[in-house]
Amino acid sequence: MNHANWRLEGEWLKNCTCAYGCPCDFNARPTRGDCQGFLGMRITRGHFESTSLDGLSFFAVVSFPGALHEGNGQLQPIIEERASPAQRAALFKIMSGQNSAEGTLFHICSLIVTKMHEPIFAPMTFSFNEAARTARLVIPGVLETEVEPIKNPVTGADHRIQVLMPEGFEHRVGEVASSNIRSQGAIKFETRGGHSTLAHVVQTPQGVVA
Repeated sequence: MNHANWRLEGEWLKNCTCAYGCPCDFNARPTRGDCQGFLGMRITRGHFESTSLDGLSFFAVVSFPGALHEGNGQLQPIIEERASPAQRAALFKIMSGQNSAEGTLFHICSLIVTKMHEPIFAPMTFSFNEAARTARLVIPGVLETEVEPIKNPVTGADHRIQVLMPEGFEHRVGEVASSNIRSQGAIKFETRGGHSTLAHVVQTPQGVVA
């Protein structure tokens, strides 16, 4: 099947209510039985056909009643307000999964999400430092999160862990950290000390290539 020509390269952030390590990455069940969180990225270089997506950020807040592969999920897309109509349409075409090969990230999301909430277009403040395992995302009235290194419970020193996924559909190598989340959109939840993954990714219609 032929897919549209698109590519997204940039800073990937996934935060959720599970314990450090994200059980989904290990094909395990969510820590609490259900899972709420968000994922997305700031695109450093990207395009959909002839539409440039350089510099734009987009995220998706999600909620699942059980393990992700069991489906019945909810999703609310959030796209940076300054995106033009053409750029918004391009991101929706990518996120729909219709322009991705079977078994890739956006295709899988299209299969496990049964309720799609109205998208939000809002200003975003996003800082990201993968090496330091720190990040901050502020979307006023919609979503706020802070990421910091996991701390050694005895010494208080920063604790570093990487997850290597040679066949991962989100990323290849991710830095694991701790996150606080306050979600105030259609999917509301709040958590402290949950999981975070920071990574540099390159997504294409064929999946992750870096």
